[in-house]
Amino acid sequence: MGLFGKLKDGLSKTRNAISQQVDNLFKAFVKVDEELFEELEEALIMADVGALTSSYITETLRDRVKTKRIEDGNEVKEELKLIISEILNQQDTKVKLNTKPSVMLVIGVNGVGKTTTIGKLASKYKSEGKKVLLAAADTFRAAAIDQLDIWATRSGCDIIKHEEGADPAAVVFDAARAAKSRNADLLICDTAGRLHNKKNLMQELNKISRVLERELPGADREVVLVLDASTGQNALSQAKLFAEAADITAIALTKLDGTAKGGVVIAISKEQSIPVKFVGVGEGLEDLQEFDPEQFANALFD
Repeated sequence: MGLFGKLKDGLSKTRNAISQQVDNLFKAFVKVDEELFEELEEALIMADVGALTSSYITETLRDRVKTKRIEDGNEVKEELKLIISEILNQQDTKVKLNTKPSVMLVIGVNGVGKTTTIGKLASKYKSEGKKVLLAAADTFRAAAIDQLDIWATRSGCDIIKHEEGADPAAVVFDAARAAKSRNADLLICDTAGRLHNKKNLMQELNKISRVLERELPGADREVVLVLDASTGQNALSQAKLFAEAADITAIALTKLDGTAKGGVVIAISKEQSIPVKFVGVGEGLEDLQEFDPEQFANALFD
């Protein structure tokens, strides 16, 4: 199964929630009228596209149907797919890791799959021929350090770690120096994602950023927020809160294969100026994919 096949398979529950409902709507309505648009907006909201984004999509679709004088249900569906694709394309979804070394700071609350995502990212870039170094800078959970250590062994990557409770910036300092001395291509840092105190989180991330700017000046840096797609609108709320505390450049949306709430990708793309750059569509190492807006829109409807 190719990448698109895996994406399509992983999005089957979300596709059932959106595409099948849309198909059923068009079968139920003989003509394209106001009631159809109202039912469509409700179907999108139920698929966790969110009220604001669902309203925008429906309004835009209504205008285009009127302007283009579309009367055929299949053409309306194609126009809907086009609008969703346009929303997903509003942000630059390309991953920027062109310097040597480049840096990824990974944040997210416990339980979203943060450490697993780091492990998959490490395996992905290692398989592409990059020398990857991991930094266990989530020092507030012993389990986080142990988990990352297991992923380092599994993916064949070096890891820099301190004891539980150590200063995260000190771990990143040692890791940045190691990245230079070991000629690494990519440094991936696990960081704590405590949202109950945004001020502490902001201070910690700012301190880490200052260390990286001093030790690796000019290095490309992606700040990746890991979100669990199965939490639906809660993932959107987390994105808003983290965006207030950190300069997030990318979102990795995990567990898309286990949920019908994948429509939240559209809501995040529309309502936050943060691009989705990675999606997890399965348990395997290769099931964390770089996000492709067109493929995602096609996988939702085809």
